[in-house]
Amino acid sequence: MKLQLLSCPTLLATSVALSVAFNATANTESSANDDVEHIEVRQQKQAYRGDVPLRALPQSISIVSGELLEDSGIVSFQDALDFASGIVRQNGFGGLWDGFAIRGFAGDENLPSGYLVNGFSAGRGFSGRRNTANIQSIEILKGPGSALYGRSEPGGTVNIITKKPQFDRQGYIKVSAGNYDATQVEADYTDALTEDFAYRVNGFYDDSGSFRDHIDSKSISANPSFLWNISDTTSLTYEMEYLDQKTPFDRGIVVVDNNFNTIPADRFLGEPDDGDMHVEATGHQMVLQHQINENWDILAGLGLRESSFNGFSSDSRLRGPETDGTLLRQRRQRDFDASDLSARIELSGNIEMGSMTHHLLIGFDTYDYEIDMLQSRFRSNDYTINIFDPVYATTELPEVASFSDRLEEQESIGVYIQDQIDLTDQWKLLVGVRFDEFEQSVTNNAAGTTFSQDQSEVSPRLGVVYQANQNMTLYVSYAEGFRPNSGADFSGKTFDPEVSESTEIGIKFNNNAETISGTLAYYKAEKSNIITSDLANPGFSAALGEAESSGIELDLTAYIGDNTTLTVAYAYTDAKTLNTVTNADWGVEIPAGSPLINIAENTANATLQHSFNLVGKESNIGVSYNYVGERLGETITPSYLLPSHSLVRLFGSVNLTDNVIIMFDVDNLLDEEYISNSYHRDWTMPGTPRNYRISAKYQF
Repeated sequence: MKLQLLSCPTLLATSVALSVAFNATANTESSANDDVEHIEVRQQKQAYRGDVPLRALPQSISIVSGELLEDSGIVSFQDALDFASGIVRQNGFGGLWDGFAIRGFAGDENLPSGYLVNGFSAGRGFSGRRNTANIQSIEILKGPGSALYGRSEPGGTVNIITKKPQFDRQGYIKVSAGNYDATQVEADYTDALTEDFAYRVNGFYDDSGSFRDHIDSKSISANPSFLWNISDTTSLTYEMEYLDQKTPFDRGIVVVDNNFNTIPADRFLGEPDDGDMHVEATGHQMVLQHQINENWDILAGLGLRESSFNGFSSDSRLRGPETDGTLLRQRRQRDFDASDLSARIELSGNIEMGSMTHHLLIGFDTYDYEIDMLQSRFRSNDYTINIFDPVYATTELPEVASFSDRLEEQESIGVYIQDQIDLTDQWKLLVGVRFDEFEQSVTNNAAGTTFSQDQSEVSPRLGVVYQANQNMTLYVSYAEGFRPNSGADFSGKTFDPEVSESTEIGIKFNNNAETISGTLAYYKAEKSNIITSDLANPGFSAALGEAESSGIELDLTAYIGDNTTLTVAYAYTDAKTLNTVTNADWGVEIPAGSPLINIAENTANATLQHSFNLVGKESNIGVSYNYVGERLGETITPSYLLPSHSLVRLFGSVNLTDNVIIMFDVDNLLDEEYISNSYHRDWTMPGTPRNYRISAKYQF
């Protein structure tokens, strides 16, 4: 028997994270019942959720399970998002962070993409490239979340749910190896110290090369946690995340005259002697959950995340190469530090009032965020490299001098209330509002100046759900949101926040046996106060830009018989500027109606899995197809389009014994040449050629 937990919201039709534990320890002296897999489900409420089932919420939701990630051999959080509709890759900042856009909107390109871990922000600061080793599941909640989460993009919110402690002893050790000298060791262990106290420790060590010349990486991560059931109604959890990651800063290749074969995909245009960029991140989360009575719960949480990002790089100055291939470069040193302290408390439950039931969620949260960014630079017309015949430095690299030293601080307090009212058995009305008060200051340490602002924002949310029958639910929703902008304008004044509004109409469906389920949604979102160049003050920025995104999304899960599962995700996205703006980096005018960078109109994923017996051994095989359409690769040149691509992943596993599993996966099976993402034709990142990984897992 193999339990399938795939991207099907109806399977998670509760307000809890499902922590599923497998106990398949072999024991020749055990009874027949002991040889059966035991499944233990522990309920831990998710923040900002209340007691409303996912299927009853007026928004599209995708779930990517940890089991799907393991079966398919996915080890990167960025790759895991390919299973959901409407998410595309963005600039990865030299391969040092996860960058993605949801429904056409990516947020601040100069910072990592925002996402949550167990409801706590993990996108602020520098947390490196996230591995899937500690991921139980990933929730992608589409549409604006500011009416609850605050400070989010209108495209949606990604929430990672981590693996939780269990009271039954279990664990595994997994060793993986692949081409490009890829090696990874992953381990996980959980057990109970007492009948009320359980702990878990997992982590990984990765030491891998790359198809890119001079690029390799080393990462180590540890994730200890504990769960203390203080009483039958009260529990306390603590989770820690630690990551140490080292890899060179890599901007990719240069493309001339839209020829993506200008230079080989493996050619490195930086300096090997610059060494590694070093990312170090530590996160702490503590959550207290108390059940007041059978209808009401209180949830309180405290989170702290500290991170740093430092090292040297040699990058193109984005002027394009000379006809002989000479490329002007600059050498930079980045020394970034960030800290993010957050807290929240919320009360959720339901009240019967006449014939109606009110599902109430009332909460308060706050955060204190600080980011210190020191940059030094060397620029000279003599600091070059030839893209056709690169010769790396044979003497000491040039010294850098400070050119930017900025400290930004944000403090915020938010209050939110949401009421989802069961008007009848079929009709439900959701009404919510969030009020935020935040302070922001930007200090130029070099000039000795500080500019600050106080802002307050109100984010309303309204939705209607009609459950036509047990097989179909219709919904419509409207919401407004905001996200603070970093930096300051010509006068030194901090920017007004981005503000957005979004509308969504959708259908959630399933058959009687719930072997087929999915969501079909249409949305339209607009946002303003996007950072752009200030024409009146060249070299400075202003919050003047406006953009719009609309589209259709389909997420579908089908169980074909007892042993075969198909998941499909498709999105059509039309994301464009609404007004004529000027690019903040180059001062080039971008006309209204221009597409947004790295956003493909059409994207799709289809994954087919089949379980079977191979000479008496439980086995699994699957194939995943991922399509990304043509998209803009450079804001300042509308003709620079990244070609579409189709990638095929083949994966499978064989249970040699109850304890030993052999797994394999081959990504880019057809060895297609493609472009992963781009910021400029001089900073274009080629995709990885065919690569494979073989793993051996011992579980106990």
